[in-house]
Amino acid sequence: MAHVVSVSKGTTRQDDAAEASHQPSRPKAAAPLRLSVLGATGSIGASTLDLVAHHPDRFEVVALTAQCNARRLAELAVAHGAKLAVVGDAAHYAELKALLAGTGTRVAAGPEAIEAAAREPADCVMAAIVGAAGLKPTFAAAEQGSRIALANKECLVSAGDIFISHVGRSGAELMPVDSEHSAAFQAIGRTNARSIEKIVLTASGGPFRTFDKARLARVTPEEALRHPNWSMGAKVTIDSATLMNKGLELIEAFHLFPVGAHQLEAVVHPQSVVHCLVMLEDGSVMAQLSHPDMRTPIALALAWPERLQTPVARLDLVALKNLSFEPPDLDRFPALGLAIDALGRGGAAPSVLNAANEVAVTAFLERKIGFLDIAPTVGACLEKAEGEGLISGVETLDDVIAVDAEARRMARMLLPG
Repeated sequence: MAHVVSVSKGTTRQDDAAEASHQPSRPKAAAPLRLSVLGATGSIGASTLDLVAHHPDRFEVVALTAQCNARRLAELAVAHGAKLAVVGDAAHYAELKALLAGTGTRVAAGPEAIEAAAREPADCVMAAIVGAAGLKPTFAAAEQGSRIALANKECLVSAGDIFISHVGRSGAELMPVDSEHSAAFQAIGRTNARSIEKIVLTASGGPFRTFDKARLARVTPEEALRHPNWSMGAKVTIDSATLMNKGLELIEAFHLFPVGAHQLEAVVHPQSVVHCLVMLEDGSVMAQLSHPDMRTPIALALAWPERLQTPVARLDLVALKNLSFEPPDLDRFPALGLAIDALGRGGAAPSVLNAANEVAVTAFLERKIGFLDIAPTVGACLEKAEGEGLISGVETLDDVIAVDAEARRMARMLLPG
């Protein structure tokens, strides 16, 4: 059984509580937590290291990685005294080496070096590499049997069953970093799994929540990147605008928590204050509320079962006055429906969905397709993949990577124009 710190499928919270006697993997409070950050220059990496800067006595930075931003990676390595800095694109190795000369920080480059960094002995690895590129490093991190603070969606969306089994064999702990999954973990608490009727994830609705289709057809990448509540990377921000992000999170929740697909739901909550609602069999609804700032769930993932003081703004419910909820409009935002459908199809369908979506989002950001072309491209790729037998079950990480590559090829062929 995978030791997911939240409730594992097929267990009760009481089962997890029995295991808690030898939890967590982090050292005693007096010793710094050895932390590696995969994807240190991205949005989640930056928020993680901001917390480290606020609590320098609590953390010892082991390894930091980035794909190509050698200058920023070097700055972070020096600021936090990292023992190792790795750039994924080997073309930037010389630059990184020169920038860190004389600092005592070891330097490496290339995909294999990223995986090696993930295996550096640490109490916690923040897995924040965006996209399928984060699959192998996060699997490598799990081999340590320590804690994984999971921000990479693909491990659960594209390789959910395989990844959870891998985590279970290694004895690693898995803490979700997405605000919605972190909220679900907190709202479930010690609740018996059999008492959970439904888990409801909230979505802000993005910047186009009130737009009709005619207006959606004219939106630009710049408009889509202006999220009303959250500060996130470009790809996740576009996914939020299409509601694909919420669909991907439903797939993740299916693997993280002890519920079936029919027990997962999404609602639009424009204020982004309530992050998840857990409906229980006695009629109770448990919810977690916080200011929309990723440092809150990151802090929980790093410090659990303790809490870490954060500089996040505190909620003023009186000033907010109202919290509203509404159903998602799957006609205007069909990406969410595609994700729900992919979860129902099972097998490699979520992997195809994710790969096709990455291709379509990149094409939109490069102005090659319109906003309303994203979901149809993904839908067409799912249908073509099923027709060609691509979504049959996958059994290994190599299978997942092969499906991902083929789905990307299909999606590029299916892009409008």
